[in-house]
Amino acid sequence: MANTINVQLGQRGVLTLPKVLRRNYHLKPGDQFTLLDIDGVFILAPGHSRVDALAEKITGSLLDQGESLENMLVTLREEREQYDADS
Repeated sequence: MANTINVQLGQRGVLTLPKVLRRNYHLKPGDQFTLLDIDGVFILAPGHSRVDALAEKITGSLLDQGESLENMLVTLREEREQYDADS
């Protein structure tokens, strides 16, 4: 189950991760993160991203099945609109 934690943007754009997260995930100063921006929904993950490689793999698989990029984008947009309506 996902937990929601509110954080506040500080001076110069700094976000401070709550102590409980730093402790639970053994995070320390200098650790690198990947920030994924999906139309204003931010996903922050420790370490370097493998998202691009996974996205290319998924896209290739869908294209092999006859899906078009345009159809995928329309479906994604519709899903986001439904998600926003349900929120």
